[in-house]
Amino acid sequence: MIDPKVLDDLAKKLADAVPAGVRELQQDMEKNFHATLQATFTKLDLVTREEFEVQAAVLARTRAKVDALQNQIDHLEQQLKEEL
Repeated sequence: MIDPKVLDDLAKKLADAVPAGVRELQQDMEKNFHATLQATFTKLDLVTREEFEVQAAVLARTRAKVDALQNQIDHLEQQLKEEL
């Protein structure tokens, strides 16, 4: 989920970029920009940095376990060859 403050700041910056003659519509435009950005980011199915880092750590642990198991298999295969 995207931090609402980031969306608010981005919507405000977009609204501030509008020429001064249209400023009376700024609040309304800011709300519309916010809603549009929120909908767009929701469709992108983004994850937070924290969620990404948690999943990266899980992947690293899983990779280490797979490597350890592969080493065990290699060792057992070598023992089996030597016994034959």
